[in-house]
Formats: sequence, structure tokens, C-alpha cells
Amino acid sequence: MTSFPLFTVRRSLLITAVALAAGCAQQPPSTSANTSASKEPVRLMTSGGFTAAHKLLAPQFTAKTGMAVESAYGSSMGSSPTSIPNRLSQGEKADVVILARGALDDLAAKGLVKPGTQIDLVRSAIGVAVKKGAPLPDISTEDKLRQVLLNAKSIAYSASASGTYYETQMLKKLGIHDQVMPKSKKIVTERVGTIVARGEAEIGLQQVSELLPIEGISYAGTLPHSVQHYTLFSAGTASTSTNPQGLEQLLKFYTSPAAYKAIRDTGLEPIAKPL
Repeated sequence: MTSFPLFTVRRSLLITAVALAAGCAQQPPSTSANTSASKEPVRLMTSGGFTAAHKLLAPQFTAKTGMAVESAYGSSMGSSPTSIPNRLSQGEKADVVILARGALDDLAAKGLVKPGTQIDLVRSAIGVAVKKGAPLPDISTEDKLRQVLLNAKSIAYSASASGTYYETQMLKKLGIHDQVMPKSKKIVTERVGTIVARGEAEIGLQQVSELLPIEGISYAGTLPHSVQHYTLFSAGTASTSTNPQGLEQLLKFYTSPAAYKAIRDTGLEPIAKPL
């Protein structure tokens, strides 16, 4: 076996170390800092009207882009602790906010959503539901709807946009406000369909997209055209947004033709032009 002098071994190790150091210096710097933004999840808050569509679209967006979506849910308006206006005013962070257009504009006026970033995504009609197994009411005409509401023992309606229309305009249009409001209950912290499914209300009125996902109810259809009220659901950039690239890509996907099927399947009508 050949033996090598100690100084030769040390000199060889020194040369190797210098070469390794030089090689590392020539390699490009780590890109982890540059890609951190793309790895940051898109934080989205949505009200109930767009929730079902979002739950279908978010996994599709992640599969397409590799970006995760963090979701938070709440009502478009109201003083409940989980309402989106309350969540934002309490400092909860988001990139994208999707809710009824009027409520979104209010948030923009308060500085919680960046003014001028609002984009109308879909419109939603109001529908009617009863407990599963109960006879479906005929609400095909204004007269028949009026009679259904007069005959009902109890009615549940939303604390959000559709409910505001119900209690301030619709019943007055039908001429039955004073007779029907005393037996109507505004639902603040749950979906109207959930209340109907438990038998706590005979009839429920809410956005179609919020009724359809609820088990234990039967969907009777939309309100007649003469008393129908469409709510626009729109997206805006939260003032706390830290992921502009992520929210831009998400909104491009949510307004693209690829999103239309999921939107229609959940009872909404897409109206946004592709970005």
C-alpha cells in the first residue's frame, strides 16, 4: 500500500475546499425569496351567495396554478361577529372579498376595500324552499305566492341582501306586509335552509345559491318575475391584501369561461367579462 506524506494530504484537502467554495460562489442565489410571493396563499372572504360556487372553483384554481386558497365566510352585512364587514373592521386580513355589490361598495367607502377594484361576478335570484317531504308550494304567479305566504304559519328569511329586500320591499309590493312580517323570522347566524330543514320554519326565502346546497329541504323555485329581485355579487381587493399576483390570477380564473359551469351549477348567473 502506498503511503502519502501528511503535508500532501493536507494540501489536497485545502485545494478541494477552495474548489467547492468557488463552485458555490458561481451558482445563482437561492430563489426562495423570489418565489415566496407565489407560494403565499390567496386569502378570500365570501358571503353565502357565492360560497357554493367558490367551494367548487377554489380547488380548480389550485390545480391550475398551484396556489392555495384560504377561505373565510360571513354575511354581506349585519352586526354578527362573523359578518364580513365586522371581520374586516376587526383587522382580519384578506386579499379578495366577494359579497353583495351594495355591501362591497360600503366597504370601499370605509377604506376596507380598495375603491375602484370592484368587479361584478354573478347575479343571484331569490328562491323558496320547504322541508323535505312537505308539499311543494305553487309560487308560479304573484297571486299564488301571495296566498302561500298568507297561509304559511312561519317564514324564515335571510339577514343579508335578499332578506333586506323581503322585509322592506317585497311584502309591500304584495300588499301583505302587516299580515306576514309578524310570523317572519330573520336568520342571522345560519342558512335559511338549515332552519327549514329542522322544521323551525314552514317556508324559507333566500338566494337560490344558498338554498340548493342544504340537505333536508325541497326547492320550490324562484320568485315570480314581477316580484323577483336580483343581487349582484362582486369581488374587490381588500385593503389588507399582500398578494396582488395571486388575487389577479384568481380573479382571472373566476371570471373566465372555465368557471361558468360551476357558477351555473350552484344557481348563479355569470355576468363578468373575462379579465
